[in-house]
Amino acid sequence: MSDREARGPRSSLRLTEDHVRRATRMVEGPRHKDGWHLLEDEDLDLLAEKLTQDRPRPIPIFAYGSLIWNPGFSVTARTRARAIGWHRQFSIDMDHFRGSPEQPGLMLALASGGSCEGLILEITPGTETESLRAILRRELVAHELAANARWITVETAEGPSEALTFYADPVDLVLAHLSTQEQALRLARANGVAGSCAEYLLRTAQGLEAEGIHDAYIWELQDLVAEEINRLPE
Repeated sequence: MSDREARGPRSSLRLTEDHVRRATRMVEGPRHKDGWHLLEDEDLDLLAEKLTQDRPRPIPIFAYGSLIWNPGFSVTARTRARAIGWHRQFSIDMDHFRGSPEQPGLMLALASGGSCEGLILEITPGTETESLRAILRRELVAHELAANARWITVETAEGPSEALTFYADPVDLVLAHLSTQEQALRLARANGVAGSCAEYLLRTAQGLEAEGIHDAYIWELQDLVAEEINRLPE
């Protein structure tokens, strides 16, 4: 167990819906970067075949962030799992979606080292085509991001296995290597057409809490973001 996953007495979340309300504002802007070539159904199907050929069924997806609280596809089973050799990190620089050029945000990824607990979401058999289209369209978006899917080793109650996940050591993206305090400064202030980074963080923390998962990094970060929002003018 990594130090980031160390368990101890768990305090209530400091970040609240009121903090999100105070931090969120309507922002005009693109959902995607200019120049990206969005994946069409045919592209998604070819990518799905490449990623899942000769892989286990039902197809296991390792969820560590928004897929926990908003999977967006048909799930037949949810199982606790630990990703071996990876930890959560807000590291993807985001000047669109939940950020803007004036106030860039951060999105969550997996970074090498340690371990992190999340969920294995099994795709409901018979829904593979539509479910994989939904997952890949949402997670990979464009041809320019299509390399950001990989199979990783996970530990479950039944032993080690492999699962498909996204943005583990992201490639072809601008990464921000910031301290936790610097991350909190961004997350407390960044908004985009899809909402605020504070909302994303709160939903992730709530999703983990609902599953009985404690990630020390997420808990520290939500505390720091709440503190930063408290400093913002009403």
